[in-house]
Amino acid sequence: MNENREIANPTRTKEILKKHGFTFKKSLGQNFLTEPNILRKIVATADITKETNVIEVGPGIGALTEHLGQSANQVLAFEIDDRLIPVLADTLSPYPNIKVLHQDVLTADLAQIIKTEFTQEYPIKVVANLPYYITTPIMMHFLESGVPIAEMVVMMQKEVADRISAKPGTKAYGSLSIAVQYYMEAKLAFIVPKTVFVPQPNVDSAILKLTRREKPAVEVVNEKEFFKLTKAAFQLRRKTLWNNLQNFYGKDEATKRWLTQALEVASIEPSRRGETLSLAEFAALSNALENSRS
Repeated sequence: MNENREIANPTRTKEILKKHGFTFKKSLGQNFLTEPNILRKIVATADITKETNVIEVGPGIGALTEHLGQSANQVLAFEIDDRLIPVLADTLSPYPNIKVLHQDVLTADLAQIIKTEFTQEYPIKVVANLPYYITTPIMMHFLESGVPIAEMVVMMQKEVADRISAKPGTKAYGSLSIAVQYYMEAKLAFIVPKTVFVPQPNVDSAILKLTRREKPAVEVVNEKEFFKLTKAAFQLRRKTLWNNLQNFYGKDEATKRWLTQALEVASIEPSRRGETLSLAEFAALSNALENSRS
């Protein structure tokens, strides 16, 4: 393909925006990538082939979508901004294997859409430059949907990528790290400088590669309670695990006895902080709490 005609080419991006009289909406976190080489790198990182189906969120004017369409079997792109629907119809017209869905991915019935839209049962990958203001809800929506997403290769603020891929005992480690790593293996692929976007954001971005585990990282009796516990443990980062658990579950004598017993069973010191506990330790504590509920 002629590089100068790629959607992501800065001159072509300007032409498209001008042609459609498009202005950026800050509330939608719109930052368009204008560096084709980075798009190629994203597609390579995601290992997209003609035997891959792709879901994209927030295609913008179609810069990444175009590259995905060239490599994948089928691409479904969710776009919430109605002003971009005619733009995408124009820019992506050469690609019959791309379909733009004008809806909010967060309220979409993903299982039903996948069943209806994808004609062949190939592995499904989510590849997207996620809108910064709802990165976490979108990722969790995919992870919790039960839809068989094989991999996610997503761009987000570097700080969020650091938090998701963080290891226990580090500053960035928290309930988000645990929530994602429970389902997926997280790896920071590469950094994307803020200079390659229009308009330019305030911070650098990162490409995060998430690969689904065959089964969750740890075995828990009750998933819902496990995630509640991990959130509780990080409520106030400077507080001990004991203080955070009391704040969340209650300070009456019966609750204190229940918490003390579970911590003993899981061999966890109450004076530790949440950020020092591994996924396995959180699982052990969650299971001990569940098993001793009176």
